[in-house]
Amino acid sequence: MTAPIFLNALRAFEASARYQSFSAAAVELNVTPAAVGQLVRSLEEWLGMPLFHRGGGGRARLVPTDAAMRALPDIRDGFDRLNLGFERLKEGSAVGVLTVTVSPAFAAKWLLPRIDRFQSAWPDTDVRLDTSLKLMDFATQGIDIGVRYGAGRWPGLEAEKLMDEEVFPVCSPGFLKRYPRLRKPTDLDGLTLIDDLSVDRHAGFVTWNTWFENARTKLAASRATLQINNSAAVLQAAIDGHGVALARSVLARDDLAAGRLVRLFPTIARPSDLAYYIVYRRECADLPRLVAFRAWLREEAATPAS
Repeated sequence: MTAPIFLNALRAFEASARYQSFSAAAVELNVTPAAVGQLVRSLEEWLGMPLFHRGGGGRARLVPTDAAMRALPDIRDGFDRLNLGFERLKEGSAVGVLTVTVSPAFAAKWLLPRIDRFQSAWPDTDVRLDTSLKLMDFATQGIDIGVRYGAGRWPGLEAEKLMDEEVFPVCSPGFLKRYPRLRKPTDLDGLTLIDDLSVDRHAGFVTWNTWFENARTKLAASRATLQINNSAAVLQAAIDGHGVALARSVLARDDLAAGRLVRLFPTIARPSDLAYYIVYRRECADLPRLVAFRAWLREEAATPAS
């Protein structure tokens, strides 16, 4: 029996044992039940022993023999290892699918407006975005690379700083026309402040309270707040004129350049303790697709907003 036929026969045997049916195995393997039965019989002939107790009738349930039951766990483990090895071979290719995990806000405000340029440079690489606020398990979830916001420490992952950022108040041009005297932080008295709840407050994220402390300002009047747990939606609420948002410079960069947002009090800078990092598994660092994507991310980060 040649190697390809032997592997096909093992697959037919394993699927037939799992479903206890040639017909169900045939559906999974995309062949006819007769072909599955022939492959199993060829394996039995090669071994010189039966692998199933066959009952009467064409629809009788297949029951694996004791020897078959003992062998099945190792055969299944072998197929799992073969599939994993094949995935490793695909990882080393410059073509195929690149799975990238980012937050929903980073995808909407930074990555998606630029991703066409990567796809133009690497047309044989398909990008699959996994948007989540949670850091995925790269190995089990099939994640190749990600961009995350934080202090730069994620267990089991390499982290390269991509971009620092500042945090500052922004509003729409129309909002500024309605409140033209917004010249200093105390002028925010009584206005609606849009609050970003998407990042853990204990992780060093700049909040309105910490921004006011940095500006050495305490508001006298009570203020309304609009609380949103998505940074892109925070900026959109400011663009729509619902109040003043505390913007993250990386996410707000394109909106500021396009004039959809206006930065208030530009002389007051509050650098964030957090930054954006490229994250990936160390053993995947030299894979061609990851090398290309990391280089492209750094190039884009260094390109001024147009």
